[in-house]
Amino acid sequence: MSLRNGLRILDFLASQGEGTGLVAIADALSLPRSTCHRVLAELVESGYVRQLVDHSRYILTMRMTSNGLEFLSLTGIADIAQPIIERVAAQTGELARLSLVDGEAIIWVGKADGQRVGFRYDPDMGHAARLSCTSTGHAWLMTMTDEQAVALVLKQGFGQPNEFGPNAPTTLKALLGFLHAARVRGYAMIDEVFAPRMAAVAAPVVSGSRCVGVISLAGPRVRLTAEKIHEYSVLLREAANELAQLSNMAGFPSRPPLGKG
Repeated sequence: MSLRNGLRILDFLASQGEGTGLVAIADALSLPRSTCHRVLAELVESGYVRQLVDHSRYILTMRMTSNGLEFLSLTGIADIAQPIIERVAAQTGELARLSLVDGEAIIWVGKADGQRVGFRYDPDMGHAARLSCTSTGHAWLMTMTDEQAVALVLKQGFGQPNEFGPNAPTTLKALLGFLHAARVRGYAMIDEVFAPRMAAVAAPVVSGSRCVGVISLAGPRVRLTAEKIHEYSVLLREAANELAQLSNMAGFPSRPPLGKG
């Protein structure tokens, strides 16, 4: 099995919650159908993919998720952070999230929901944040030089404008405006940037000499107003500093990042 083709198929299936068929996978990845079928068969045999009962669709198993969670548990930082983000969620009534730097991406790995009823904003855990238009991405990028931030964003891309909110930056100049403002404030904030009618605020967790993660809040803009964002930013920055101190005590700055970054 081609390792590259197998990984491409796994990445594609991660975006297909109900599974999809051989032809759709092959066409989306520009693979010969015979090659795609052979790789899928090996992924099924190895336990990373299963074929649904009707045999027309393939879907990911939980094996990758299980492997990721097992590895994450070995770092210990998620266990340290969970009580902190639960406290922030309870204090604000909004969705608090923890994301960790993983190489050239930042991944949502933990959450605590402070809004028990009504509308909930709940992105899938384990996904990489879009750097150009999420408060999480901006909070990470603000800890870098403009050159470093631009390089990462260009590698990931801006995505399609219709995929995000009306205020999402679509040029480097617009993005750098967000980042410069975030550095002045000490935290990132967005309003109808990642999604229409949604707002978010985030603070980086800087442990030692590097950013290891981000703590963020997100919710409907009718609740998460500019005034509330500024109020909650104090709680977020305190939480981020607390997590950074605990991370220092646990020795995280001396350990390699989750990935290569």
